[in-house]
Amino acid sequence: MKHVLDNPAWNALISGNRSLSFGNEQVKYFEKEVSPFAAFRENTRENFLLLHDLMPQNRPVLFVSPMEIEIPPAWKVRHVIHGVQMVCEPANIRNGPRDEFVPLTEEHVPQMLELTRLTNPGPFNSKTIEFGHYRGVFDGDMLVAMAGQRLHTFNYAEVSAVCTRPGYTGKGYARQLIADQVSRIGEGGEIPYLHSRADNARAISVYKSLGFEVRTEVWFYFMVKEEN
Repeated sequence: MKHVLDNPAWNALISGNRSLSFGNEQVKYFEKEVSPFAAFRENTRENFLLLHDLMPQNRPVLFVSPMEIEIPPAWKVRHVIHGVQMVCEPANIRNGPRDEFVPLTEEHVPQMLELTRLTNPGPFNSKTIEFGHYRGVFDGDMLVAMAGQRLHTFNYAEVSAVCTRPGYTGKGYARQLIADQVSRIGEGGEIPYLHSRADNARAISVYKSLGFEVRTEVWFYFMVKEEN
């Protein structure tokens, strides 16, 4: 039997993130301003072509797979990231800090967009905050670090958008924000997971120290429709 995290985006789109999903019974995706993720019930050539028919010409798409695959020529792959998927099992969940971080709301979106442009933690758009649970650290009125959640895949919740403004690294903000998310996810009866570049040894080491373990490799395909 396949694990729900073998197809995390699809299973999020039919469960915890269902209210943000578009598509049909075979192909689903998020609104562009929320996330570029698109996913299939089954990773078939036919579903790639069906997604091609559904998507606007210039809409970027992010597709995640637990194995390397060949993308049909109807799509142009801009780049591929080899990553790892890590899970923090319930026995490894520890109590994180409390009441130290500011809940982020729509009024903070401009600062969140600026911070992600500076740090590039992964796709982040004007409505990504709709995934929920974003919390941040401020220096005065300036947002200097944040983390949130993204794909809610049945009883798993993904920690995402972990980033720290240049000049504020080395203060432990990322570790504390991740620990806070892990603790909150665990208290909600869910299991935390996240994704990292496979070559980011420093980040993977931090995640392991917080109780995460590598579950599988993953490949992220950033692609657009091939022009006719």
